Amino acid sequence: MFFEVLSAINDPNQQASISQLEHITQSIEKVASSQGFNPHQMQLMMTILGGVLQPVLKQKQAQLGAGQLASMLGRSNDVSMLTAIISPQQQQQLAAAVANKTGMQAAVAQAMIPQLLPLVISLFNMGAPTPGSVGGTNSLLSTFLDSNRTSNTDLGNVMRFANRFLSPPN
Repeated sequence: MFFEVLSAINDPNQQASISQLEHITQSIEKVASSQGFNPHQMQLMMTILGGVLQPVLKQKQAQLGAGQLASMLGRSNDVSMLTAIISPQQQQQLAAAVANKTGMQAAVAQAMIPQLLPLVISLFNMGAPTPGSVGGTNSLLSTFLDSNRTSNTDLGNVMRFANRFLSPPN
C-alpha cells in the first residue's frame, strides 16, 4: 500500500503530497510519544488498527456504496462521522485487541483511537481525486478495501516505510 501512497504523491490528479504524509506521520509519532510508546509499539498498534478497520470499512462500503463511503471519509475531522464508521463498541473491541497484542492498558489504547482514526482517514484521503479532476476514484481507499492480502494493507508497514522515505538513513 505504501507504493500506492507514493503513486498518489506523484499523480497531479490526486490530493497526496509529501507535506501531508509528513504531517500524518509526525502526528502519529506525537500521539505515540505522548503515551510513552516506542516506534515498534506504535507500528504494531497501527497494524492492529488497520486489521480491524478494513472489514468495518468494507461493510460500510457494501451498505453505502464506494462513492458515499469516500464522501463520508472526506469529512475525517467530523467526530460524529468517525463514530458512524467505528461504533463505541467496536472501538472497545479494538482497544482490547491492541491491549492484548501490545501489553498496553485497554483504557490507554481506547483513548488513542479517536486521535489515530482521523490520521488514518487522512492517509486514505491522500488518494482522493483533486477537485476539478475528471472521474477517478480514491486509489488508496480502493487498495485498502479491495486487497485480500493483509501484508499489502498493513498500516504499520505503511507508517514504517513512510518514516524511512521521509527520513532516509545516512
